[in-house]
Amino acid sequence: MSEPAGPLLSVRGDARQTVPPDYAIMAGAIELSRQSKAAALRAAAAALDSLTASLAALGAVALGAETGRGRLTWSAQSATTRAEQRENEQTGRYEPTGRVIATVAVMITVRAFDLLDALGAALAAHEDFSIADVSWHVDWDNPGWPQVRAAAIQAAIRKGHDYAAALGGSLRSVEHIADPGLLGGGGDGPGFRSAGARMARALSSAGGEPDTPSLDPVPQELAATIEARFTATGVSLAGH
Repeated sequence: MSEPAGPLLSVRGDARQTVPPDYAIMAGAIELSRQSKAAALRAAAAALDSLTASLAALGAVALGAETGRGRLTWSAQSATTRAEQRENEQTGRYEPTGRVIATVAVMITVRAFDLLDALGAALAAHEDFSIADVSWHVDWDNPGWPQVRAAAIQAAIRKGHDYAAALGGSLRSVEHIADPGLLGGGGDGPGFRSAGARMARALSSAGGEPDTPSLDPVPQELAATIEARFTATGVSLAGH
């Protein structure tokens, strides 16, 4: 590549955009105790069957390669057991009770937000199931991504114009547009990310009451950062 006709100006462009979430992930677990490990696992399996039957009544399907973007999906992530312990009021120590706790981790993904209220009511009916965390997400191909990336480039161009004008010149051409760090010298992480609030709600804690907490989709912030290098022309340090 031939030498640039003028000095190079290297800048960074940043942009942010808020978009509605594409889906929510509810991370929860079935947890119960029985007199033996086998009994605890059988009870957990029955509770899982009951839970998934309630989800199926809302149109849910098991998560798989073909159902990844279904309206409502579920997956049983793991099944574990542990000895139940209880605090001894006299010694303050936790001691085995002789019972076994079985836990089945369940992940529910919701894309049809019109089902949120019905889903909350359905989950509240299962006393052995509790939600530990609700998080909101955007897809990698959300239409907002091209927009925020283009806005980051425009921000870099504006900054380049400002730098050139401060030196009495103007931008001539674009040399490089790159993700952070690709123009040399490391970088501070990915150039594109999304950020949004995580909301934990104990949807199953209502004890079967008709009114359960209503979840509101949390807007997500898309952020893009790019690095740009421009050739400037007419730059002069005279008078600066």
